[in-house]
Amino acid sequence: MSFENDRFAGLIGSAAWLVTPCERSRLACITGVMKPIRETDLYLPVKAHFEALGFDVKAEVRDADVVAVKDGVPVIVELKTGFTLQLLQQGVTRQAMSDHVYLAVPRWKGRAAWRMFKGNLGLCKRLGLGVLSVNVAEGTVQVHHDPRPFTPRKNKAKTEKLLAEFHRREGDPNLGGSRAGGRVTAYRQDAEKCRAYLRAHGPSKGAVVAQETGVANATRLMRDNHYGWFEKVEIGIYAALPES
Repeated sequence: MSFENDRFAGLIGSAAWLVTPCERSRLACITGVMKPIRETDLYLPVKAHFEALGFDVKAEVRDADVVAVKDGVPVIVELKTGFTLQLLQQGVTRQAMSDHVYLAVPRWKGRAAWRMFKGNLGLCKRLGLGVLSVNVAEGTVQVHHDPRPFTPRKNKAKTEKLLAEFHRREGDPNLGGSRAGGRVTAYRQDAEKCRAYLRAHGPSKGAVVAQETGVANATRLMRDNHYGWFEKVEIGIYAALPES
């Protein structure tokens, strides 16, 4: 069953729902004396959000933190004070009981926290999990996306660049997992070939370097001088700089 194809369409994905004044007052009493935020602080806003959409909501049903039911369809919400591996595992486990599983966390503060949240948001989309953020102080819930099956889209250009780099690179000069000292790329290997040729033969035309080294873009590579290894002696003629 999909929210896109039934009467729930557009309801779960609404921007935010405010907790009722009574609930907000009760929530303020809780959060005013308990720091930092606890999982239980998230419950009332989440409960009010789904009740406003016509769901019957109950907490701690079987293994689920929150269960909201409407027309016999269960929606599960797992509450956590932040994204953790445990939260993701719980969300995936709950998918055995419902196709509609949300993860709810406190709303972030600051750009760094937003970047982390955004990264986790993408991961949740791939896992088919919905995501809610809760502003505990205001008692509001924001729906960032609803749970739905995810089909990754391949980026053909990125795939082609990956394979091009793989096939152009000679040997396996890098140690996986370490970038200390910089990675050796196919581009760097081409630059090293050009530098070696110029050191052995002196200043040369770019076309000659390209022919002798097999680096088709030798002229542009030496002109761009990304590594600071070359100097232009005359028009179209380059030399290798001495090592510093």
